[in-house]
Amino acid sequence: MDYETSDLSNVFQELGSSTSGLTEEEAENRLEKYGFNELEEKRKITALKILVRQFANFIVWVLFAAAMISLIVGEELNFWVISSIIGFVIALGSVQEYKAEKAMEALKKIVEPTTTVLKDGKVREIMTRMVVPGDILLLESGDRIPADAKIFEVVGLKVDESALTGESVSVEKKKGDLIFAGTQIVHGKCEALVIATGMQTKLGMIAGMIQEAEEQTPLQVKMAQLAKSLAIIALVACALTFTLGLLTGAPLEGMLLIALALAVAAVPEGLPLTLTLTLAYGMHRMAGHNALIRKMLGVETLGSTTVICTDKTGTLTKNEMTVEKIFVDGGFIDTTGVGYEPDGDFYADGEKINVVENDNLAMLLKSAVLCNNAVLEKRGGKWEVIGDPTEVSLIVAAAKAGLWADDLKDEYRKIEEIVFTSERKQMTTVHKKSAEIIAFTKGAPEVILKKCKFIAKKDGIKKLDANEITGILEANSSLASSAFRVLGVAYRNVSEPLTPENIEKDPVFLGLIAMIDPPREEVKKAISACKKAGIKVVMITGDNEETAKAVARKVGLFDEDQKFEDIADEKLRKITKDGAITGSELDELDEGEFYRIVEAINICARTMPEQKLRIVRALQDKGHIVAMTGDGVNDAPALKKADIGIAMGIKGTDVARESSVMVLQDDNFATIVEAVKQGRTIYENIEKFTCYLISRNFTEVILILLGITLLGFEFLPLLALQILFINMFDEIMPAIGLGLDPIQEGIMSKNPRNPEERILKKRNLILIVSIAAIMASASFLVFILNNPEVDIGKARTLTFAAIVSMILFIPFAFRSLEEPIYKIGILTNKLLMVGVLATFLLTLGVMYIPFFQKIFEFTTLSPVDWIIPLSAALVALIFAEFIKMMTRRI
Repeated sequence: MDYETSDLSNVFQELGSSTSGLTEEEAENRLEKYGFNELEEKRKITALKILVRQFANFIVWVLFAAAMISLIVGEELNFWVISSIIGFVIALGSVQEYKAEKAMEALKKIVEPTTTVLKDGKVREIMTRMVVPGDILLLESGDRIPADAKIFEVVGLKVDESALTGESVSVEKKKGDLIFAGTQIVHGKCEALVIATGMQTKLGMIAGMIQEAEEQTPLQVKMAQLAKSLAIIALVACALTFTLGLLTGAPLEGMLLIALALAVAAVPEGLPLTLTLTLAYGMHRMAGHNALIRKMLGVETLGSTTVICTDKTGTLTKNEMTVEKIFVDGGFIDTTGVGYEPDGDFYADGEKINVVENDNLAMLLKSAVLCNNAVLEKRGGKWEVIGDPTEVSLIVAAAKAGLWADDLKDEYRKIEEIVFTSERKQMTTVHKKSAEIIAFTKGAPEVILKKCKFIAKKDGIKKLDANEITGILEANSSLASSAFRVLGVAYRNVSEPLTPENIEKDPVFLGLIAMIDPPREEVKKAISACKKAGIKVVMITGDNEETAKAVARKVGLFDEDQKFEDIADEKLRKITKDGAITGSELDELDEGEFYRIVEAINICARTMPEQKLRIVRALQDKGHIVAMTGDGVNDAPALKKADIGIAMGIKGTDVARESSVMVLQDDNFATIVEAVKQGRTIYENIEKFTCYLISRNFTEVILILLGITLLGFEFLPLLALQILFINMFDEIMPAIGLGLDPIQEGIMSKNPRNPEERILKKRNLILIVSIAAIMASASFLVFILNNPEVDIGKARTLTFAAIVSMILFIPFAFRSLEEPIYKIGILTNKLLMVGVLATFLLTLGVMYIPFFQKIFEFTTLSPVDWIIPLSAALVALIFAEFIKMMTRRI
């Protein structure tokens, strides 16, 4: 049955209910049939799922294979070291993601745990999850609607559907209309028949749209590609070394150990650990800026974002209607202050005015407050509101002038109310002050004007003439064209009888009040920063086109002079016009046509959830990394599909938050810019420590290949355990220091990376191979210059010392893959300095403590002996800087 168009009697009959409600027994039967009134969590994230997710890292499996080989050949020490690293990586990743999930649970608020219903004609209060189809809901202002229902009794009902539709203006509801779960009543009351609960509601259907398989983030794809490449290199290096060794007569057992060492050396064991720490620290740092990351691998993706698709209501705007202009005494008055904070001033022609000294303005504000059912009160240092957003804005505006609703309502006692309806388009309340009875009216300006015969002017009450009516209507038209919601306000002294006709007869016109859902103060700067960073911002909203454009103009998103000369098709050029498109226009386009113009769109108005999904998909098909921000249920499917879904933590719905990768805990659009900055820094740091680790690993591979090829197995520059020690202990601390490198200046002046760009792109490969070749050559030179034929133990120790000495210098060269070391500085990354120093001291301990000397076959070096290794390391640094300079423009 189509409940929206069906007659009420037929709906009652279909659901087997009546206006007195269900019996307790029937309600229990239906609960068994339909289930609880709650949304299903089809894929709830458990601790076990989070743990299993950590095994998706390919390098973890490479390390596992290396650990198994170590165990098979009897190298138990290697087995336990590698196993410990695997365990630490998995544990740390699991803990970080589990903590994020728990933080998300803390954000959930049970707003309306109970609902008032009729059972057998008696009023009952039941748990909201116990509501079933056929129940009769008794709802009033402030109630959150628990299920989809059809109204059969109504008094002045207005519903805030912004969480579902994205529209900030409340919607009037009449008898026979549908109301939906998750929305809120802001004015009036009603009785309604429940037609759907749980997943069968409109809210539930949208929730069902987001139950899709999760897609890999760009970082996951890149790291998987890198891991496979390194695994192949490891196998090739192993096979080549093993074959060369056997061909030169090396013993099989010895070559197996060397091949194993090279296999481990070719795969940077520190990479997953450093990646995990970098992402975890990034999550922690973002949380400090009010951005909660729910999935660790999502941290970096935001930094590669090329398009941000943002909802308007509550994201770009405050979702708090605010009075900005008042038309009174034939002129405009501007008000300052944004949102529901009653702080602001009034200005006429740029000069601050005292409202109390302006009788007509004061009377206008008093009338707006008294003809009003909203509530504004301060609780725990925070202003809280109940009621229709438009009415709340009127109370806040008056409070800015020192006219407080509670005081006025004590002074003017309400004795009658004529409710607003869509037919009347006005609301009137009657108040008594001493012996005086006054009626205050507000509503559509044209309706109010039609009833008024008088107007309040500076020199008193005058008869309203045609010229003044024309001027008022022109002012109204001007405000409406700028996306303001405009109300006319009037009053009159009333005498008996208090009939509707007499109460609203020939009132005195006071003026117009214009309000708008204002942009957040920080949004304009944030959008400007996005443009500078090469990130396109697209507004996707359920509001009308003119309102969307008005907000876009204020935040610097809308360019009316934008040209689309590259779109040859006349139909498409007409639709894109000034970069704005509506949902109905979008429906007229097939996939091919929309694909051609999607990058030309800045504003999408009157869009539905499925259209938001279509927009995100089209941008992704164009190769963009798409971030989608939003707070409403209507945003959830697109949040889920986007590469990065960004939900609002305060005003966002549970469905939106559960669909997101990141939650803005302060609902501040500017936090996104900071998160982008952090994300870009994280990716650059990943590039830096990856290049550093691989270059260090390649150094050992090249060094061993040089030794076997030129000198044979007997004169290998390093032993298997020495290689493993360098890999396990000497590389990780400097790599972690690079992974946690601070944000560098100018990072938000660059365009986003090409989403297809690999970590080992051409420039990085050249850097890695060249620097590795230099370090390997320098180390090999140290080896052969120290007469390995005479004292191979000392030659190996000096070679080991040369590689270790490079830790003192080379990591600082990797702090930037483009800029020279003197521009980046050395002292600005204290963690790297500590890591380098700690690693060097640890290595010195192993080299000089007799117990470890014996295990690793080191000889004692004198201070003079260190001149050669340190000189080799310094030469390697100079060459590394030269290579960076040569590859800077690649």
